[in-house]
Amino acid sequence: MNRSELIAALSTKTNSTKVDAEKTIAALLDIITTTLKKGDTVALVGFGTFEVRKRAARAGRNPSTGEAIKIKASKAPAFKVGAKLKAAVNGGGKK
Repeated sequence: MNRSELIAALSTKTNSTKVDAEKTIAALLDIITTTLKKGDTVALVGFGTFEVRKRAARAGRNPSTGEAIKIKASKAPAFKVGAKLKAAVNGGGKK
């Protein structure tokens, strides 16, 4: 499912217009992004948790030349799946 399909599904499910569904999705994504930028998490009980994970600096290799390089420390967004979503995907009945 891509973004436009998600917008169509949301507008159908909520009996709203596609414009309103687009605004809702855009706002939700903006809130999640802003929260993660601050270093906080977004926990949706049963669905999952969006969080920022820290990656330590490390040594690596340039795949083209084989030369050793230093990889800087960084932060990466991550998603940890909730129990209800995991059960639903696996055909379980946890509700």
